[in-house]
Amino acid sequence: MSVTAVSDHRTAPSDQQELVRRLAAPDDAEVAGLDAWWRANNYLTIGQIYLQGNPLLREPLTNEHIKPRLLGHWGTSPGLSFIYAHVSRLIKQTGQQTIYLAGPGHGGPALVAAGYLEGTYSEVYPKVSLDESGLLQLFRQFSSPGGIPSHVSVTTPGSIHEGGELGYVLVHAFGAVMDNPDLLTIAVVGDGEAETGPLEGSWKGVSFINPEHDGAVLPILHLNGAKIAGPTVLARKDPAEVRKLFEGHGYEVLEVGGEDLPGMHHRFAAVLAEAWGKIKGIQDAARNGTWDGTRPRWPMIIMRTPKGWTGPDKIDGITVTGTWRSHQVPLSGVKGNEDHLRELEKWLRSYRPEELFDATGAPVGLIRDVAPPGDLRMSASPHANGGLLTRDLDLPDFRDYAIDVKKPAEGRAESTRKLGEMMRDIYSRNPDSFRLFCPDETNSNRLGAVFEVSDRGFMESVTADDVKISNKGRVMEVLSEHNCHGWLEGYNLTGRHGMFATYEAFAMVSASQTVQHGKWLQEASHLPWRAKVPSLNILLTSTAWRNDHNGFSHQGPGLIQVVLNQRGTVARVYLPPDANTLLSVADHCFRSKSYVNLIVIDKQPQLQWLDMDQAIEHCAKGAGIWEWAGTDDGNSDPDIVLACAGDVVTMETVAAAQILAKKLPQLKVRVVNVVNLMTLPRSKDHPHGMSETMFRELFTDHVDVVFSFHGYPGAIHQLVHGRPDADRFRVRGFIEEGTTTTPFDMTVRNRASRYHLVIDAINNARRLPSGATELKAWCESQLAKHEQYVVEHLEDMPEVRDWSLGDWAEH
Repeated sequence: MSVTAVSDHRTAPSDQQELVRRLAAPDDAEVAGLDAWWRANNYLTIGQIYLQGNPLLREPLTNEHIKPRLLGHWGTSPGLSFIYAHVSRLIKQTGQQTIYLAGPGHGGPALVAAGYLEGTYSEVYPKVSLDESGLLQLFRQFSSPGGIPSHVSVTTPGSIHEGGELGYVLVHAFGAVMDNPDLLTIAVVGDGEAETGPLEGSWKGVSFINPEHDGAVLPILHLNGAKIAGPTVLARKDPAEVRKLFEGHGYEVLEVGGEDLPGMHHRFAAVLAEAWGKIKGIQDAARNGTWDGTRPRWPMIIMRTPKGWTGPDKIDGITVTGTWRSHQVPLSGVKGNEDHLRELEKWLRSYRPEELFDATGAPVGLIRDVAPPGDLRMSASPHANGGLLTRDLDLPDFRDYAIDVKKPAEGRAESTRKLGEMMRDIYSRNPDSFRLFCPDETNSNRLGAVFEVSDRGFMESVTADDVKISNKGRVMEVLSEHNCHGWLEGYNLTGRHGMFATYEAFAMVSASQTVQHGKWLQEASHLPWRAKVPSLNILLTSTAWRNDHNGFSHQGPGLIQVVLNQRGTVARVYLPPDANTLLSVADHCFRSKSYVNLIVIDKQPQLQWLDMDQAIEHCAKGAGIWEWAGTDDGNSDPDIVLACAGDVVTMETVAAAQILAKKLPQLKVRVVNVVNLMTLPRSKDHPHGMSETMFRELFTDHVDVVFSFHGYPGAIHQLVHGRPDADRFRVRGFIEEGTTTTPFDMTVRNRASRYHLVIDAINNARRLPSGATELKAWCESQLAKHEQYVVEHLEDMPEVRDWSLGDWAEH
């Protein structure tokens, strides 16, 4: 899709009141155009659900014209298209840059129809032309094999929000306007969606939007009374209670409702104009120096219309419009039921299609004139195809933050603290296109260096005891994974960069959002008109292996498994073992486009293994042999391969290799570290998959492999499926054994300690030198000693707690 420059139609404050008055009072000609556009949209919506022929009713409707399967959602659609028509009028008269997010994503046919009437749909899909044949294609493709989904999906021009999984419209809307001062996001919240936990928790977005450097969100709560099979809570509450609820959230509530026409057009135009005027007043005050810095009371609209508005009032004597029965396909049994067929035709003809489409099947001028010009059309806005607006980050050289590692495992450092320093400078270099989103854990996760250049963003009151909190801050902390994740998604999809950092276990709170975003990126990759967007970067720290004080509730590496199950074209999982590999990985992720990048590393002081040059080489390959850690001479196959992926398990693996080297020096041990988990699958299964040759160079094709893994053991078995003799991989990982305990005891409980790995090596090696039985007994005695010691002393044994390679690198 070609994109022209967005016109700047800013209005001087002195003219704004007059413009609002004009918007609030459409004349008869404007109302006629709005109503014609809306009728055309409703007609196209119904046509998509029902028709496979006779798209303009040029002949009486017959069974042959009806699709064999009737799929779709009618109930919310007329309300969505009604709002869309009026917002289009506002844009045309004001030049306001606007995108439209449909919370009730199952109103997909209405938004597809809107893009078609604006002409955008035909621009990106030329086969769906603005004539009768294109109209037929529009109808036939909907919810059909080889066609498009029923939701406002990635295939819908103008969409950054599918709404298939309910609850995220507001978080996406708020993320979209951060550092986007000229953008208005219309966020339509369905009253069924309003019952979800994520949506209930996302109204607080107004507590984080600064009108000086952010755009505005206009939430429109569309109460049509019902969800799929019954009433909704907010629709049945006393309107006064609903108003108080949202006033308590900090909104100025504007209400409008009814079904009478043209009265509803006049009333909605007035309330929309009022809302826009209030938004512009707030922004003008913030940007001309007259704002006092307190949180504005942003407007929101509550719109009440009947569910299935303008549809059949009754079917077979049973009320449909205004009830849950209109939610999906009101006339579901059309084929073979002559009465229903005639009712459908009556319904379609009630919109007077002969007035809406010309002889060729194209929308008439009255309808075309409703659309704003060019990129101001909501279906054509570059903000909804954010890759078109993306600027590459101005990144500092990550090498500048390197830890000096002269020998492996001589020193310890908090690896994520170095990443925090790097992000501090990314903030400075990119003041309007980079943000960190974190649930109140930025300092806890050792990323606090960002506070040297930015406060936490917060629009509520600030006290003298608050630290690094102000209304100008751009580090986003709110104790909600859903908000942080969703804000970053909206930020990414409109062309900006960032990172979502959270405790590992609680990434599962928003795991479904990760899945949905991955699906979006996967489908977008098939659409040439969708420009690539900045990747969704997720950092998991406070990991399962080191949540010593929090205990079992905080111990879970499940998001790794979730991302592994996504398609290889979007899924990336990195397990850097130290600071320098973390910096290299982060630099790569910040430069990447249209991926879900998952980075997992703990925040606690940990041994540092590689200098920066080694780290860069290691990360570029994704995996490699650590020759200094093993006793493999490289001239022949080892007796056993010890592999690892993850920081804590890497330490245990290298410690196990040291024990074997000291006590069984004749045993040839190879140590392999994996930093990019996606190198393990075959190259035909994942783009990062290593070649068969490299896989054999690392793991051989017949030697047993003891693989120590940060996550659930089954993940490694899944990844090496199809590799030579995959059954030779013995995997140790997290097996849901946890409690409030010491760091080493976590590895013992999950049978992934150095002593367990030594025993595994003995049990699976190709040959066993003399002394193997004695070593196995010694490991068992060490485990027994640990069990007694940790209970008595409340900490790990000194030989474990203070372990390092020492002079082992010179061995």
